[in-house]
Parts: sequence; structure tokens; C-alpha cells
Amino acid sequence: MTPKDMDSDPMVELPAELKQNMTRYKAPPGLERRVRHMLAQESRGPGLLERIRASWMSWVPLGASFACGALVAIGVLTVRESASDEEQLDQQVVASHVRSLMASHLTDVASTDQHTVKPWFTGKLDYAPPVVDLAPEGFPLVGGRLDYLLDRPVAALVYRRRGHTINVFVLPAHDARLPAAGLTVHHGYQVAEWEAAGMRFWAVSDISREEMAKFTAAMKAAA
Repeated sequence: MTPKDMDSDPMVELPAELKQNMTRYKAPPGLERRVRHMLAQESRGPGLLERIRASWMSWVPLGASFACGALVAIGVLTVRESASDEEQLDQQVVASHVRSLMASHLTDVASTDQHTVKPWFTGKLDYAPPVVDLAPEGFPLVGGRLDYLLDRPVAALVYRRRGHTINVFVLPAHDARLPAAGLTVHHGYQVAEWEAAGMRFWAVSDISREEMAKFTAAMKAAA
């Protein structure tokens, strides 16, 4: 392909990621010869337009396939971008959980009484996080603190399960940006995400998947 051909080739303008996910079709053998022959017949009578139209229509299915391939590739890139955002968010909550354990800053208000922890957030946040006592279900409340998630301060509630710490991050659902991802695992930590009572919750701990499922079910029922 000459530099002049490259300047007129629309494929050159496409993003590299899109070109990697599409199929480019090569003109079938003899097409150029047939087009030249039709052009040579132009002065011999009518019918050239019809022949060119027929030749063009034979390419319509390939054009449609190309368009579908391009749309699929764009959809794949969009899903990858969303997945990347979700992955980054899960990494944030796991990092906040680990940081609270390493820095010995697990709670700003240490109390097993939900009526002490909930009022402590008043005036410190622009919303009131729901605080519940899950001691009867085996997940006693330890306290709460202010943390930082999604570029804003959020409430972090702290629970225990047989010596394991469970951090629960809470903020209004409309500020969460992405749909709730359910129960996943990141760097060996169970991460549960759900919505209830207009709030988005993230629970992070090194407890088992079964215990995390039990904890989230208790939280949903209480909230």
C-alpha cells in the first residue's frame, strides 16, 4: 500500500484497540478486472449504472458484517472499561479494610451499642448510615469510623466474627456510580456489595464465603 493509499484508507483513522477486534475483508479475485471491464463498456450503450449497482449490492452483506463487527468490538471495550472501574472500586474497599487493621485505627467511636455509634456520625456526614446490632446472629458490633471512598468521606461500621474483623462501608446508593457486584473475592478477601434502604454497602473481611453470605443476609434483614 502506497502512502497515498494509506491517506485515503478509512481503517487508518480507527483506534488500535478497535482494529484488533475486527475482521478486515479482502476484495475477491477478479473484482478489479470486472470493474475495469464495465467502465470500458460505458460508451457502448446503457446499463452501466445497473451493472455497477448489482456489483455494489454484492458487497452489502460484507459491509453489514463489518458494521456488526465494529459494534461488537466497541461493546467489548465498553464492558472492559466498566469492569476496570469495578475492579478499582473493589481494590479501594480492600485497601481501606487492610489500612484500618495496620494503622490501628479501626474505630473512631468504639461501642457495641448501635444507639451510640449511629448518633456519632451526625454532623460528620451528609447522610445518616443505618447501624444495626447483629450480636444475636454472631456478628457483634465493635464501633464505627470515618473513612474515604469514591472521592468522598463515608461511614465505616466495624463488626467481629470469631476474632475476624468485618468492615462495612456505607454511602447513599445514588453516589455509588456502578451497580452492586454481589459477592466476590479480591486478594484473598471476601467483598460483598448490595443495596438496601437507599444505601450502598460494601462488606470486606477474611472470613469464609459462607460466613460472609450469612453476614450480608443478616445485614439486609436488619436494614
